[in-house]
Amino acid sequence: MEELQSKFDQVAKLVVNLQQQPTTDEKLQLYGLYKQVTVGNCNISEPWAVQIEAKQKYNAWNKNKGILKTSAIEKYILLALDLIKKYKLKE
Repeated sequence: MEELQSKFDQVAKLVVNLQQQPTTDEKLQLYGLYKQVTVGNCNISEPWAVQIEAKQKYNAWNKNKGILKTSAIEKYILLALDLIKKYKLKE
């Protein structure tokens, strides 16, 4: 688990340095998995529908409800590595 956590930490630092911005959907997937890893199940009340960005983030996080931390880390790493491959890192 320690090794997996270390890999997660490394990839999380890298993925913020992409040459291009990922799509909104890709960013929301990353966000949801990141929150599941770092906080656990969604523990906030659902925002109002008019709070569009907050609602999208809530839904992305809540979509991962019940996923074990190790599974969430693995999914995050795979997604982040795909995005790094797709958008390349800044030099």
